[in-house]
Amino acid sequence: MDAVTRPACRLVVFDFDGTLADTFPWFCGVLNEVADRFGFRRVAAHEIDTLRGLDAHGVLKQLGVPLWKVPAIARHMHGLAARDAGTMRLFPGIPEMLAALQAQGLALALLSSNTEANVRRVLGPEAAARIGHYACGAALFGKARRLQALLRRCGVPPGAALSIGDEIRDWEAARAVGCRFGAVGWGYTRADALAARGPDLLLSRPEALLEALVPA
Repeated sequence: MDAVTRPACRLVVFDFDGTLADTFPWFCGVLNEVADRFGFRRVAAHEIDTLRGLDAHGVLKQLGVPLWKVPAIARHMHGLAARDAGTMRLFPGIPEMLAALQAQGLALALLSSNTEANVRRVLGPEAAARIGHYACGAALFGKARRLQALLRRCGVPPGAALSIGDEIRDWEAARAVGCRFGAVGWGYTRADALAARGPDLLLSRPEALLEALVPA
């Protein structure tokens, strides 16, 4: 926990789906519909936990999704998310966490594969206004490049930023640019699979991030 100290951290970059927003149940609910549309394997309920232990490449391999189909699938998923955004909610404690971090003078940013319109709608106007920089629509395997560009836009060196996410590809992006990473255990990827990568923080609840960054 002491690997991330408040004086050294100036910017917190959040993922959205599975990190701020509880969208995994929605994802599971539409997955087989998308599978039928794009011709990949349907997922049985008993397989979900196994898939949650894999990285993105592993999930695609298990489902038989070729890489060339990924952009079209992502666009379709964004459309479904826009359709259903009114039913999506933030995890409990997220609005309060964002408010507390902002009150401590930390800059907040958001990096997501989802669209900015979907993200802002689920966040709501008050929470959305706390995010100073948005980098949305990142490709499934394009987060490192987008994170690097976001840090440059914010004027913050990688060593002064902390990336928070729920997937192995979030960890990979942070490591690729030299940014510290906090893994959340409540999202798409199982906590044990994230812990095996050795994140700087492993968070079991939103309040734990405040405890790590905000002086008592």
